[in-house]
Amino acid sequence: MKNRTLISLSALALVTVVSGCATTGGDGRVMELEKELQMKESALKNTREENDFLASSIESMKAKMDAQPSAIMSMAHTDSKGDLLPPNAKPGECYARVLIPATYQTTTKQVVKSEATEKVEVIPAKYDWVEQQVLVKEASEKATLVPARYEWTTEKVLVEEASEKLITSPAVYKTVSEQVLVRPAYTTWKKGRGPIEKVDNATGEIMCLVEMPAEYKTVTRQVEVQSARTEAAVIPAQYKQVKRQVMVEPPKMVKTTIPAEYKTIRVKKLVSGPNEKRIKIPAVYTTVTEQAQVSDSSLEWRSILCETNTTADVVRKIQSALDGKGYSPGKIDGILGQETMAAVKRYQSDNKLAMGQLTIETLRSLGAVR
Repeated sequence: MKNRTLISLSALALVTVVSGCATTGGDGRVMELEKELQMKESALKNTREENDFLASSIESMKAKMDAQPSAIMSMAHTDSKGDLLPPNAKPGECYARVLIPATYQTTTKQVVKSEATEKVEVIPAKYDWVEQQVLVKEASEKATLVPARYEWTTEKVLVEEASEKLITSPAVYKTVSEQVLVRPAYTTWKKGRGPIEKVDNATGEIMCLVEMPAEYKTVTRQVEVQSARTEAAVIPAQYKQVKRQVMVEPPKMVKTTIPAEYKTIRVKKLVSGPNEKRIKIPAVYTTVTEQAQVSDSSLEWRSILCETNTTADVVRKIQSALDGKGYSPGKIDGILGQETMAAVKRYQSDNKLAMGQLTIETLRSLGAVR
């Protein structure tokens, strides 16, 4: 039970990523709030990804613990007494436990590719060639059908007979205009202003008798000039030239005699039978390269790049260095985002560097810091 408790404590210590920072004061960085928030969110996301990676590493180490309990108990005992804080920490630097990849040693050895054996060669039989005539095809008769012979003739065929068609001509009209009396001429009294007009004794006004002319209206109407009529038109008959085949000679069968066919061929005659010859083939060796594990992967405290000592300028240098080495970090914007951290992890894995955090060792390898 005690051993299991020590193993559980060791596994818990492997999962937990502890970052210690020793600072000597503010570094004087002034950053926009929005950019700072983006970096914090990116750092949080990277930490979650690292935790997932470390969890998978622990599962692998648990399998090794089951296979080698004594070695794991020793490791757990060392971890329980080991560094809970980074040793030899320097002010102004951040530290985190990172995964140190296992180391391997390459060896070569000679192995048998194919064992010694014997090759059997068959000496074929010997033959002489003799010419001989053989019947290829017997005599026969061939019946050939001679098709009927036709000639083309042209005939005039009635397509449509002659007929009559009634054509109706409509009535013809013309437009005429005439004056129609609307109102005849009349006289009426109107107010006057001269002394010769009639004076109305009742009102004292001067009245004048005026003659009004007749009123007319112009009316337009259509007058028939020619009545409608019907005429009969003759449509001539229509003919078409038709071309058709007429059989001149009926089909017939013609028999033809085909003579027999012969062919001169060369025939092999056996002179001596086949034999065998045995040849010894020596063994073949090849060089095989093997990799043997020298040390297991482990978690160690390493100096890393964190929010305390990270600037946009440093991140741009990292992104430029990754891009120059063929690891696309995405947009070079000075933000430590998901694409940049993914490129860092690929670079660390390819160059066998400590993984899980952006270590100073990685920065020096990239040439981003001295």
